[in-house]
Amino acid sequence: MTTGARDVHLVGSVCLSDAEEVFRTLAGILGERAPRLPDGETGAARSLWIQCQIPFFLGHPLLEMVEPDPAREGSYRPALVPAGGLYSTTMADRYRGRARLREGASAEDLSFEDLGYARWASESYETFARLKDEGVIPARTRFQVCLPSPPVVTGSTTLAEEIPKVLPAYEAGLAREIEQMARTIPHDELAIQWDSVDPFRWEVSEPGAHAAILADLVRLAGYVPEGVELGYHLCYGDFEHKHGREPEDLGTCVNLANVLAARVDREIAWVHMPVPRDRADTPYFEPLRDLDLHPETTLVLGLVHLTDGVEGTLRRIEAATAVRPDFAIATECGFGRRPPETIPELVRIHLEAAGAAGASVSS
Repeated sequence: MTTGARDVHLVGSVCLSDAEEVFRTLAGILGERAPRLPDGETGAARSLWIQCQIPFFLGHPLLEMVEPDPAREGSYRPALVPAGGLYSTTMADRYRGRARLREGASAEDLSFEDLGYARWASESYETFARLKDEGVIPARTRFQVCLPSPPVVTGSTTLAEEIPKVLPAYEAGLAREIEQMARTIPHDELAIQWDSVDPFRWEVSEPGAHAAILADLVRLAGYVPEGVELGYHLCYGDFEHKHGREPEDLGTCVNLANVLAARVDREIAWVHMPVPRDRADTPYFEPLRDLDLHPETTLVLGLVHLTDGVEGTLRRIEAATAVRPDFAIATECGFGRRPPETIPELVRIHLEAAGAAGASVSS
């Protein structure tokens, strides 16, 4: 049985002004209860998750961005560039086109040399290291970088028939981003989380596509160097705080996690699974009886919800504990799209629920 308070995991995005405010807020409330801290993915360029990748498609010399032409069924026209610039986040300017290779361009020549993630990580780590030296961030805390799984990005930026041509180059680009991070950030200070919507992909795909989904998830582990912590955030989407598909239970997540445990030949530090607000029932957690993780892998359940606070969170913890006692707690997804003034309270809910649940289990 678990003794003491549970650990807290931060899924990624945090809607505050900059990385320093994120680090100070999270560390100031959670202290050593959070083994890792993300930089919050703040600023106009990053605050809308994978939309930060649009400029690297829109500006690529071998790609052209197109959109359906309503006057001609099945055809495309050049996409309009948002008037507010590549990084505009206003609804009027938000870009919705799709990429394809330009005429005469070859997929073999396509390469993404800079996707921003390594630069952003390096900048944030400088702040992280300084705050650790000042004693603001606990000494054992790692700097967490969250990266989207490549199919999520190409699926939202690329024409469906062009994805097989673009996806390999984009994945190779993400792998290079990790290599650059690992050259500038000490391995024992770094943690990388793959943000995956593969539970959703799995449930809406034909069975014939499942092998490819599993292969995608396993392959991503190989891009994370030894000594750098590796984690997975298994997600059903969070568009306007709604899942793309509501999970019936944790069965799909458990199946995917078991495959990772069996096929990935390096340590996995954590696997995160979502728990909807209205699921404080034992049947939702029942598949956890079949979860077969290695001892070094922490199960993280995303069962913290701002709307019902500590009381609701403890109900979900109690239901989960009846099936599997050992787990850390988190929200279902990142909280980069929440009003900034709600963030401290949401973080305090994590801390209070983690302490209360730990005391209850150990008593």
